[in-house]
Amino acid sequence: MASSSHEAPAPGGEEKEIEALRRQLVALQRVSSLGVLAGSICHELNNALTPILNYAKLGLRNPDPEFRRRAFEKIVEAAQRASAISGGVLGLSRPRGDRREPTDLVRLAEEVVLLVSKDLSRSRVRLDFQAVGRPHARVHPAQIQQVLLNLIINARQAMPEGGTIRLRVSDASGWLAELSVADTGVGIAPANLRRIFEPFFTTKAGPDASGLGGTGLGLSVCRDIVEAHQGRLRAESRLGQGTTFTLRLPTCPAPVRTKHGVA
Repeated sequence: MASSSHEAPAPGGEEKEIEALRRQLVALQRVSSLGVLAGSICHELNNALTPILNYAKLGLRNPDPEFRRRAFEKIVEAAQRASAISGGVLGLSRPRGDRREPTDLVRLAEEVVLLVSKDLSRSRVRLDFQAVGRPHARVHPAQIQQVLLNLIINARQAMPEGGTIRLRVSDASGWLAELSVADTGVGIAPANLRRIFEPFFTTKAGPDASGLGGTGLGLSVCRDIVEAHQGRLRAESRLGQGTTFTLRLPTCPAPVRTKHGVA
């Protein structure tokens, strides 16, 4: 008589496997988003490094102390910009486990703006960034930046002829921070809007010229990240007028800076 056996999974084994797959998906999407911006980021770095080289050469040739001082100031300025760009890339690409920390959401958004500005200008898209207040939230900074990055890339893809993206950061209430990404693109049909966060649901025929889009995983991953931070992500859209994604996160007190560092 033929016999068969079935080994029951270890308690919690399936959940751990699902969580491991989720983390891999989040990491893959982060790398994919950075890949889309790689050319623009390299161009921005080159723009920052070129004046460093030029002012260094001018400073070496000119013996005037005042001229050299001004040249050094320009070198420091450009180096700080290059450092900010590379720091933004490293922050997004470097895994930090699940450690969350009180984070200045305005500064977090500014770092994303720095990464996407060149890519958007090449696509004839203007970015309008505004901040009201200085909300802080206890988050995994790279993951929330990943959400913003994905939403901005989606907005750019919705405007093939160019347009405007409005990025807002504000205190929605005493205990909620709000980050929103609005575009002036083609909009999403009501029937599709209801399914927009479903895994593998997409309105795109396939990847665009940048190589991103078409899998239907981006917004699903964004929602999972936000909900893992006890937040909410919602979408509003009108056909022919554009789409707005709004992310809300619980706030936390800003870190107190002392002479020994951050308390």
